[in-house]
Amino acid sequence: MEKVALIGDIHGNLPAFEAVLADIDRRGIERIICLGDVAGKGPSGAAVVDLCRQRCAVTIQGNWDAGLAGIQDHPAFHWYQQELGPERLDWLGGLPFGFDFVMSGQRMRLVHASPQGVNTRVHQSAPREELLMMFETTDLTDRTFVPDIVGYADIHTPFVRTFRQKMLFNVGSVGNPLDVPLAAWVVLEGMLDDPAPAPWGVQIVRVPYDIERAIADAQTVDFPETEIWARELTTARYRHE
Repeated sequence: MEKVALIGDIHGNLPAFEAVLADIDRRGIERIICLGDVAGKGPSGAAVVDLCRQRCAVTIQGNWDAGLAGIQDHPAFHWYQQELGPERLDWLGGLPFGFDFVMSGQRMRLVHASPQGVNTRVHQSAPREELLMMFETTDLTDRTFVPDIVGYADIHTPFVRTFRQKMLFNVGSVGNPLDVPLAAWVVLEGMLDDPAPAPWGVQIVRVPYDIERAIADAQTVDFPETEIWARELTTARYRHE
């Protein structure tokens, strides 16, 4: 049996990322897959991108990654882009859309938001028909690979839900959780790259981290959205609510 760490939505929060990596290391897990939104929203995008490139075997593209790599007219995005620099922005812009693999006989697909695109958001409370669309193949995915299990990020709230012989799960958010103010990640366990049926499992993990340090990091660099960032981290409520 092999364990894989699934993380996502780090959003430039270095203290949260370091706490999650320390927990992953304590569990002896070596393979890490990131489901996107590495930077943006938080003040430490450059450090987080560098650490992600060092530690993650696979990183797929999130909506913030794609947005940061493009042309923006929002002042905060200009700050993020300047802090990241051209080389990191090129890396974010070149990330793959998704990642398919087999574990314990199950066909697994990882995407950031949905197979319809990085900006197509699907909440846990969505109608059943919308949730089942997460298992569809599209022009953005491999149409020959029809998944049994889909994992995604984007909504910053972890959950696991089954649909007869299919499973949908969300990895939550490392750096910007919007349910409780604790970093979230997922342990995926099974026989990696093995088409034969075998035991497998999905476990949601919550990790406390130094929120005050994450806020202080923003204050130290004169981050333009410090107040919004601090409110989200301490209350775990979305900024537009």
